[in-house]
Amino acid sequence: MEIKAPDLGVDSAEVSEIMVQVGDVIAKDDNIVLLESDKASVEVPSSAAGKITKINIAIGDQVSEGMVLIELESEAAEDTDAQNADKASEQAPVEQSVASEEKAVEVSQSHNVSSEASTSKPAQAASATTYALPDLGVDEAQVAEIMVSEGDMVTADQSIILIESDKASVEVPAPVAGKIAKILVKTGDMVANGQDFIVIVGTDTASEADSASNAVSNDKVSDKPATTTEAPAPVAQSTQPKQADTKSVANNQAASTGGKLTEAQVNAKLTEVYAGPAVRKLARQLGVDITQVIGSALNARILKEDLFAYVKTSLTTQQAAPVSGNVASSGLPKLPDMSNVEIWGEAETQDLTRLQKVSIPQLNYNTYLPQVTQFDVSDITETESLRNELKGGMKAQGIGLTILAFIVKATAYALTQHPRFNSHLSDDNTQVILRKSVNMGIAVATDDGLIVPVIKNAHEKGIKQIAIEIGELAIKARDKKLSTKDLQGASFTISSQGILGGTAFTPLVNWPQVGILGASEATMQPQWNAAKQTFEPRLMLPLSLSYDHRVINGADAAVFTRYVASLLADPRRILL
Repeated sequence: MEIKAPDLGVDSAEVSEIMVQVGDVIAKDDNIVLLESDKASVEVPSSAAGKITKINIAIGDQVSEGMVLIELESEAAEDTDAQNADKASEQAPVEQSVASEEKAVEVSQSHNVSSEASTSKPAQAASATTYALPDLGVDEAQVAEIMVSEGDMVTADQSIILIESDKASVEVPAPVAGKIAKILVKTGDMVANGQDFIVIVGTDTASEADSASNAVSNDKVSDKPATTTEAPAPVAQSTQPKQADTKSVANNQAASTGGKLTEAQVNAKLTEVYAGPAVRKLARQLGVDITQVIGSALNARILKEDLFAYVKTSLTTQQAAPVSGNVASSGLPKLPDMSNVEIWGEAETQDLTRLQKVSIPQLNYNTYLPQVTQFDVSDITETESLRNELKGGMKAQGIGLTILAFIVKATAYALTQHPRFNSHLSDDNTQVILRKSVNMGIAVATDDGLIVPVIKNAHEKGIKQIAIEIGELAIKARDKKLSTKDLQGASFTISSQGILGGTAFTPLVNWPQVGILGASEATMQPQWNAAKQTFEPRLMLPLSLSYDHRVINGADAAVFTRYVASLLADPRRILL
């Protein structure tokens, strides 16, 4: 039996630790491997019980969904062999010594256990399994809505809870079909990747039969030492010491924090630290001297939680009084007292949506960027004529062809010719990280606020495919069906105001990107035709390029914006 990697929430992750060996006997849901990505550390459980016959991965390997991790000799085969051995022993001569008689009694007891397990199969279908949240793409998010109740029957992949983060509203599907036995979270809770959130009595009798068989064996054969434990037990045992150790470490080291280290200084200290790549990257981002943090996991391995606790305790120790989260993040003073109606007049309070609230910290990053905006216009008269020729045929195929598809294609091509706009500034401000693929973020307005799904590898796709994906992402955004994969990895963003009006606007650069292109409503304007020595009506599209001045200078921005405008004026140039 092959145990494969589940959906990791990312394209691939690195094997950080292998928790089992060939020959080990494991139970269903026992953790077998620790995977780390730039988002999280995930312990992967076994989907079945049995004896490990082969391990197909090594530490440092990159693992993706569906890859075979280990191979098992299932317990079902072992039970069959045991039953065959029991039948053979029953047919053996009874003329044996006292020791042989005792052995026969043990064999008989084992046979009884197997028989009881066989007769209890109808009850096995009622076994319950606890399921954990998938990778949310963020450290934590809030439960916005619970869509089911205890006792409800659900199908696999049916949406059961709605999670909202600073990136999006994401509906978490049911991992299996079955009956909701218990809901472990409630509306308003902050949840994290891998947290247990629901208990389901599944309808997968094959996997449940293994669990029930293990349970019967453990209950009946009381004189044998237990070799398996329930899945929640190791979590509870490891979580409590971790919290205690983290708090103790943070309190002891609170006074040792200093200024933010450079990336080179941090990297020089990492050689003897036991931490995965995701934790090391986070340490660089936080400016934490990772050698000052003691890990709470096995073999003193440092987790993200250890870094967060270290920073949190350091900050609370250094500050004399706590500061409001919004004030600290924005740097703005508190509002004046507006209770005096004679001065301020009548007012009412309206709550922001959850998406708007969690977007504020990301928007505040823009305060630290030296942002400049370059304006230009593109004559899209010929492009609009081409679009009108094509949109009828596209519509017959169920595809909405808008000018945005042309803007995405032209911008993606321009980014391949001007790669500095498709980059990020390094943490220590000494390097520019150039992206080799163009992952285009598309700003979409929803009732809850602005959201930015991503078209992956836009530079490799034609206008038709881009139009299809724009339509699909827009529908998923409005219906709150976007997954974390739909929202990650953007290297550049386009914000189109379409027919909303306005002649130009200044879009905000979405850190860590260094540029964003805004498109306003196209209008007919008189343009001078030098060949005909006369004015003629042309369809003009206003463009607004905002950029991070630390990476891009004004001359480059003007050249890039003019280049995009020329591509939009004549899309045939993209084919050359």
